[in-house]
Amino acid sequence: MKDDNERVEALNAIFDDDPAKKAREKEIEKLEKKREKQLAKLKKKGIDPEQKKEETETIPSEQAETEEKNEAASDVVNEAGETVTNYFADSDASSNTHVLEEEEQPGKKKKKDKKKKKQEKEEINIVKDLISLALYILAIVAVCWLILTYVGQRTEVSGDSMNDTLHNGDSLWIDKLSYHFKDPERFDIVVFPYEEEDDTYYIKRIIGLPGETVYIDEDGVIYINDEPLEEDYGKEVIEENHRGLAAEPVTLGDDEYFVMGDNRNNSRDSRLSDVGNIHKNKFVGKAVFRFTGGFGFLNKEEQ
Repeated sequence: MKDDNERVEALNAIFDDDPAKKAREKEIEKLEKKREKQLAKLKKKGIDPEQKKEETETIPSEQAETEEKNEAASDVVNEAGETVTNYFADSDASSNTHVLEEEEQPGKKKKKDKKKKKQEKEEINIVKDLISLALYILAIVAVCWLILTYVGQRTEVSGDSMNDTLHNGDSLWIDKLSYHFKDPERFDIVVFPYEEEDDTYYIKRIIGLPGETVYIDEDGVIYINDEPLEEDYGKEVIEENHRGLAAEPVTLGDDEYFVMGDNRNNSRDSRLSDVGNIHKNKFVGKAVFRFTGGFGFLNKEEQ
């Protein structure tokens, strides 16, 4: 009980300057004035106001004032209760919002997962593209290697031994494939390695075929099996001191070829012992096409 009174007194102290209290006091003053007017009317009518007051008044003024204070305290308590209720309501709303946010999280997570999968897919596509590019480059390199190894290659003439057919610096295409399917023929322009020097290749023309006998007389006439060779590739007539080994008949083996340069007096070829007869397996290929120095095919049959 004491605690309740203390609480009421504390609340009264808080609301001493409350505008609502002042408004109630003004209302009470108005009621007092109205009451005084009513009492004056009763006196005029001859009615005892004190007696009427005892009959009509049920609550002393102090008790009324106390009751008003209690009502004010009750209002404060109610307001506090409403504040607490609103606080918890707001807390519940916040909690509900949090719950909604949590409920929305799966959707965000799905978006993140979708984005992540998209990025992973793009990365995989990039890797695939790189692998495809690498395979494409490897395929090109492999094809080029096969072509250069087994089909053909580009080469450049160095020297004057094939004048006037070929000249120093001419760029040629060498066919490497044909001799895998057929034998070399007379007058083919062939490329083969010079055995006395590493990485050195000669380019000459085939004059004698396997099994034939090659001979050059004092007049520079070439004989094949005792028959003069009909050809017009030589730049000039062979001088007597350039007949070399062919000054005596040279019989070729089953797989041997006799080669000479078109510049007959300025060519190191089968007439010299360091070159000699060339075996078929030594031929790199035959020159079939010239890119420079007279664009076109080299063999007259192909022109």
